[in-house]
Amino acid sequence: MNRQAHIRPPAVAGSFYSANADELDSLVQGYLDNSKSQLNHTKPLAMIVPHAGLIYSGSIAASGYSRLQPYAQQITQVVLIGPSHHVPLLGIATSSYDYFQTPLGDIPLDREAIQKLNQFTFVNENDSAHAQEHSLEVQLPFLQKILPEFKLLPLVVSQAEDQQISDIIETLWSSSTLFLLSSDLSHFLNYEQAQQCDQATCRAIEALNPQVINYEQACGRAAIAGILLSAKKHGLQVETLDLRNSGDTAGDKNRVVGYGCWAFFK
Repeated sequence: MNRQAHIRPPAVAGSFYSANADELDSLVQGYLDNSKSQLNHTKPLAMIVPHAGLIYSGSIAASGYSRLQPYAQQITQVVLIGPSHHVPLLGIATSSYDYFQTPLGDIPLDREAIQKLNQFTFVNENDSAHAQEHSLEVQLPFLQKILPEFKLLPLVVSQAEDQQISDIIETLWSSSTLFLLSSDLSHFLNYEQAQQCDQATCRAIEALNPQVINYEQACGRAAIAGILLSAKKHGLQVETLDLRNSGDTAGDKNRVVGYGCWAFFK
């Protein structure tokens, strides 16, 4: 008898995005259609994307996801790395789930690739780290709309060294893999302060210099640092696709959260 599939149900459907499949499909498609991102004739190998509620950061994320559309058939694996907001971790958490679910359907996890990461002592299976984590979940509807078929390797990070993240990326490096690093930027500054802080973070990302980025500048700093190290090793270029904050999208300007989107390519 086959065992029943182990499925992670959506944790933030109805809060970070619509729990209604038709509404969600229409919302995500609208963000993609309205994206101002210009077509680049090189496939992104990695992207940094924000992870707030879609009303706040969906349009910023779409500037990256729309770049994937011409290459959707070429991407069969997504390595999704985001910070832990609920569970303190030492190292990196994988998951025992077979599928991650959203209102748009079920996404299979790449169990074979997850097994490859067992070689690292800083990688451990921890479903509790994934159960309520929105930094990964809010990316899934975009991926489901863009990619016809793919497997997901979700990783939650709390305390991890820059080189550890890069080692994970190097182990999984493939022409058919997209590395997706989930991070918001500054938190709860006023509009002008946030702009200054986020522009400094942007300059550091463009210079592939993780040393000058701290966790107050980016909650997903560890994931960002890892891809910057690997980008430098592989000679990748980085392009800033969008840099705004919640004061530009759906909030007031007294206390904002920063969002940015970057693409890495040969």
